[in-house]
Amino acid sequence: MKYVVVSGGVISGIGKGVLASSTGMLLKTLGLKVTSIKIDPYMNIDAGTMSPLEHGECFVLDDGGETDLDLGNYERYLGITLSKDHNITTGKIYSHVIARERRGDYLGKTVQIVPHLTNAIQNWIERVSRIPVDDTSLEPDVCIIELGGTVGDIESAPFVEALRQFQFKVGRENFALIHVSLVPVIHGEQKTKPTQAAIKDLRSLGLIPDMIACRCTEELSAATIDKIAMFCHVGPEQVVNVHDVNSTYHVPLLLLKQHMIDYLHTRLNLDSVPLTSEDKERGSQLLAGWVDMTKSLDDSDDVVKIALVGKYTNLKDSYLSVTKSLEHASMKCRRQLEILWVEASDLEPETQELDKNKFHESWNKLSSADGILVPGGFGSRGIEGMVLAAKWARESGVPFLGVCLGLQVAAIEFARHVMGRPNSSSTEFLDESLLKPEDQVVIYMPEIDKEHMGGTMRLGLRPTIFQPGSESSRIRKLYGSAGEVHERHRHRYEINPKLVDEMESRGLVFVGKDETGQRCEIFELKGHPYYVGAQYHPEYTSKVLEPSRPFLGLVAAASGMLEEVVQGMDTENE
Repeated sequence: MKYVVVSGGVISGIGKGVLASSTGMLLKTLGLKVTSIKIDPYMNIDAGTMSPLEHGECFVLDDGGETDLDLGNYERYLGITLSKDHNITTGKIYSHVIARERRGDYLGKTVQIVPHLTNAIQNWIERVSRIPVDDTSLEPDVCIIELGGTVGDIESAPFVEALRQFQFKVGRENFALIHVSLVPVIHGEQKTKPTQAAIKDLRSLGLIPDMIACRCTEELSAATIDKIAMFCHVGPEQVVNVHDVNSTYHVPLLLLKQHMIDYLHTRLNLDSVPLTSEDKERGSQLLAGWVDMTKSLDDSDDVVKIALVGKYTNLKDSYLSVTKSLEHASMKCRRQLEILWVEASDLEPETQELDKNKFHESWNKLSSADGILVPGGFGSRGIEGMVLAAKWARESGVPFLGVCLGLQVAAIEFARHVMGRPNSSSTEFLDESLLKPEDQVVIYMPEIDKEHMGGTMRLGLRPTIFQPGSESSRIRKLYGSAGEVHERHRHRYEINPKLVDEMESRGLVFVGKDETGQRCEIFELKGHPYYVGAQYHPEYTSKVLEPSRPFLGLVAAASGMLEEVVQGMDTENE
């Protein structure tokens, strides 16, 4: 097993996740099987109870693990399926060690950070790195480990020490470290001191960088590269220039151009990894597909505008998988994507009274969009704005996709304005005692724990069965006319099964349900160009070269090419 650790210095949010994903993707182009682990030095067990505005998106895996958003990057770039154990947090590690201590596993010894906690971290990495994650079902050849946070922070100290020990445990030719640092441009001058200081801190902790990935808004000059190399005690070929490019999808090709993989190939003795001709061919096809995708992105001139109506738009990372799914779909349709960010509450009449400019600006964005997306979320804030957005899309014939909460608010809107029940709502927003039974469009799922928050929702990969009579459904055809699909879920509420027959009689047809035939998973509005809701989160399974089908449908419909895309799916299925 080869290990490549990606750490960061100077500031957080510097792009370690994209660099780790890009490095793994390039290693896959050699034919290697690649997995990934994310270390998050916070006390939470997982990201499930953290506010999207605090930490960004909570990413959900097949096994129901609620994890850091970078695991989504790994899956999207590498085309792999990870488990909850691929996300290590301080909370998980301490809980693991304390549970062992309580069982008496340490035989009465004093349990300490070193060696007990650091050993637990190393053992966790070794165990998880060997789990098969792709369709070969074989043990990976390389594991990319991203160390979250900033080296030098007290939170990450146990993990840094564990990795320091780990490099000797696995051997030099099986361990490489890439450190991501910032090179700011001040008054036109590229400053290297922050990087020098970061590398000094790293070395003082016992970790020696094999490569320094320098993030900068502009291309580094030869003089800057030479200066970093000299003062950081590395060769110029070990300084990687990660300057701003057209998109994050261009980063792997930027690294490839700078011979990063050639260096890692030698440094990790990758010739020792046995590869079949099929492995190498699969890698070549991946690289060719990636090059073609980035070329189409650069060459496309037509723009598609999608209004994203959400409640966490102040931190756009709250919807990272959603925006990435839109990007994947737009690249497939060879369109330039423009996301119009609309804070849902700004569409509500109350905002007009408080801030007319904000209200009119939001409605201008919504009304000028080629397509409208209402993503997931929790709580009552902004709900009426989402209802108004769904109403606009339905009445105006604008392509619409509602995901999770988006499906629920669209159903509420339909009940209010088509079924003639103006008081319709969800028991998430109003207590059951305040709603008549016929107005409870969305209800709490009976099997869900109401007391505990963490890990108690309907989570992970679940089947959706397309119902009899749905053969002509566009969304089903987008899935290749499959009889059932498997997508990831994260919700506590569902459409009230008692109201489904009446909704369907008025044109809102639930073409997909769960394996019991009771829980509604996908709806489609009859007579509308594209009006689709999904109770699951299709964005979690979207890949760079294989876009999510509901998102592809939205972008294709918004681009005026839905029938062309649907026919293409039928052809592929044949």
